[in-house]
Amino acid sequence: MSVVKKGPELKKSELLVLDSKRSNAINIGMTVLPAVHVIKTAILNFDEFAISKEGIEKILTMVPTAEEKQRIQEAQLLHPDLPLGSAEQFLCSLASISALRPRLQLWAFKLNYESLEKEIAEPLFDLKLGMEQLSTNQTFRRILATLLAIGNFLNSSMAAGFELSYLEKVVEVKDTVHRQSLLHHTCCLVLENYPESSDLYSEVPAITRSSKVDFELLSENLVQLERRCKASWENLKLVTKHETKASLKNKLTEFLKDCTQRIVILKVVHRRVINRFHSFLLFLGQPPPSVRDIRVTSFCRIISEFSLEFRTTRDRVLTLKRKRATHRERTKTRGKMITETEKFCGAVPSDPSPPPSEEQQEEHENMKNILTCRTSEPVNLRRSRAVRSMGRVSPSQMSAGREDGPGCHDDATDEIMDRLVKSVTQNPADRPASPKNRKRSRVNRKSMRRTLKSGLSLDVVAALGLNKMDDRV
Repeated sequence: MSVVKKGPELKKSELLVLDSKRSNAINIGMTVLPAVHVIKTAILNFDEFAISKEGIEKILTMVPTAEEKQRIQEAQLLHPDLPLGSAEQFLCSLASISALRPRLQLWAFKLNYESLEKEIAEPLFDLKLGMEQLSTNQTFRRILATLLAIGNFLNSSMAAGFELSYLEKVVEVKDTVHRQSLLHHTCCLVLENYPESSDLYSEVPAITRSSKVDFELLSENLVQLERRCKASWENLKLVTKHETKASLKNKLTEFLKDCTQRIVILKVVHRRVINRFHSFLLFLGQPPPSVRDIRVTSFCRIISEFSLEFRTTRDRVLTLKRKRATHRERTKTRGKMITETEKFCGAVPSDPSPPPSEEQQEEHENMKNILTCRTSEPVNLRRSRAVRSMGRVSPSQMSAGREDGPGCHDDATDEIMDRLVKSVTQNPADRPASPKNRKRSRVNRKSMRRTLKSGLSLDVVAALGLNKMDDRV
């Protein structure tokens, strides 16, 4: 039933047939579409530059039904002098196109086919590539062999293999001493026995991509693609009944022929890849009865997650080894000066002291003979106050004073004192330059003067062996 609505803004009446919800949806859709006459020309010519793929899908939702066409025509007959509303005018323009829905469906299939085919072909190629990467990967074989050897050792058995689902549990199984996972011990053994092995995860990227694809849905999409191709042939038959351009007919026909051939090839590829996957499971040791029960997505997910865990654990083990090696290097140089380490041995040149002169060697020999000579009396050196108050005097004056004094010592003692005084009174500029030594503690040091004044204790005399010299004398 027609409804007459007066627009106070436009000062004219409009003929509205559609309900408000449908009318609003059409008006909103028209805002993102070109003009009505442009839409009509583009649909007739399949001009993809005028209307995008999203625009075609939008128009498909706005195609008028047979009931809506009839209601609009009846309203026009009842009120021929009233113009139609914007939504009603748009539907009338679309209804004037012959085979509108078949045209739109055929056009949408033509624009979507490339992406639909890509969504099916790429996962199949990744699965094929992933099986090749796993079958030729040496690290994966060594990991499986190490896990099998550990399992046989722990269970005291000689099993020929294990189920692939066990790879999900190697992170959960831990030892009772250090609480490290079975995967941690596996990584340590693999790195120890096969140092050239890789992290596995970076070598199987195709398996990781395949783990994110639902291959059961992919099979359904392939079947759906074949159905849409067959429906497009039917739509083409309907379009050619009203189409007069031969070039457009030939173009659409060639396109559908090519799509049909490619879909047939895609089905063959899908069947062969799935069969190869089943053969790959047999290659891994899976029992034949359970091969067809294993899903492609779950298998790829197990391998992908295990390889990621292996890479993480391997990096942790390598980091721990580097830290231990650094700690061992540090303990080797603990308590040593930096110049004593191997790193600085070649950098710091040795500076040997110059050889002593002939005079120094002669004085050394004389002092050595004096100190090693045997005396007839026990040594009891005393230094008078007069010697301290004399200041710096010559060795001749010192010797003269000692000869005049009443308690003169023997010749050996006099010679020692003369040399000591000579070394003290020598000009500092004349002394040979000696390297600066580090200051030592003066806590337990005793001066020569105090020793000569108080004499030597019996323990010191016994330690020095002077009592034996007295016995010999």
